[in-house]
Amino acid sequence: MLPLIAIATVMLAATAVAMSLRNLIHSALLLIVSWFGTAAFYLWAGAEFVAFGQVLVYVGAVSMIVLFAVLLTRRSRTDLALTPDSAARAAAGILAGLAAFSVMAFAIARTPLEVVGDGAVPSITVREIGTQLMGPHAVSLLAVGVLLTVALLGGVVIAASDSRRASRANPQSASRMPQSR
Repeated sequence: MLPLIAIATVMLAATAVAMSLRNLIHSALLLIVSWFGTAAFYLWAGAEFVAFGQVLVYVGAVSMIVLFAVLLTRRSRTDLALTPDSAARAAAGILAGLAAFSVMAFAIARTPLEVVGDGAVPSITVREIGTQLMGPHAVSLLAVGVLLTVALLGGVVIAASDSRRASRANPQSASRMPQSR
């Protein structure tokens, strides 16, 4: 039980610090620590393949997409100022999160935790998982890859158009912004 508490503490601490920092790069790096904590939880639970998938997909691929998106869409400190409109959106987001949390907490509290069955764990090998992913679920796997690629390209296009628009609106900042040719 002690490893689970240590893993949960590291994950929650990294996530809380990531949310409180103003530097987006540091927040993204702490998010990677939180994803490593999720992989450590999977290892603790005995799901080595899922832990490997967590490290490969989230720590490897998604973290790079997040870091690229942050670097490509970097804004000045004045753009991050809290306005009444953004405060209202933040409050609505917090209320929606609390509502989702309360629904999940209610569902978990009402779920009976008794063990059903003979306790035999089905034996599934990594080869069988790979066969399923590359067989009947290959289209889904490819669709997820295409979706992530399109999201990254969309972020690049939006960042490029925003930087061009900003350089036209403020010629003084154009000399500081790298220009694409």
